[in-house]
Amino acid sequence: MEKVIVFQLNDKEYALPVKQVLSIEKLQHITRVPLTAPFVLGVMNLRGVIVPVIDLKKRFGMEEDDEAGSIRDSKLIIVRISDIEVGLLVDEATDVLDLNEDTVEPEPEVVNSSKEEFISGVANLDQRLLMLLDLEKILMPI
Repeated sequence: MEKVIVFQLNDKEYALPVKQVLSIEKLQHITRVPLTAPFVLGVMNLRGVIVPVIDLKKRFGMEEDDEAGSIRDSKLIIVRISDIEVGLLVDEATDVLDLNEDTVEPEPEVVNSSKEEFISGVANLDQRLLMLLDLEKILMPI
């Protein structure tokens, strides 16, 4: 059994293990950093800690959904991996779920898909499909 945080990007559901998530925050002032990858929005000061902020839609090469609302309505999921804290910009954080291992299938084989490298598996929950993300691959530099 694994606990996950469910969040949305363009009305699709994704999940991260709760053990990697520190907090969920409202979007705050982000300072741009020159010469960074296009998906790095910049850095922000979160209670005295400077945290880089990654736009997951840009990281995944997703189009902006006009109906998703403005970036001000977005949420930041603050994650920690290997002693590094990073903010992930998402449309909405919606749920905390317990996943049984028998509901999780390996990552799908998708032709010409760069997104699949970020996916560690797919959870099949009745009428919902959750893409389980591999945080290490998301945070690896291109």
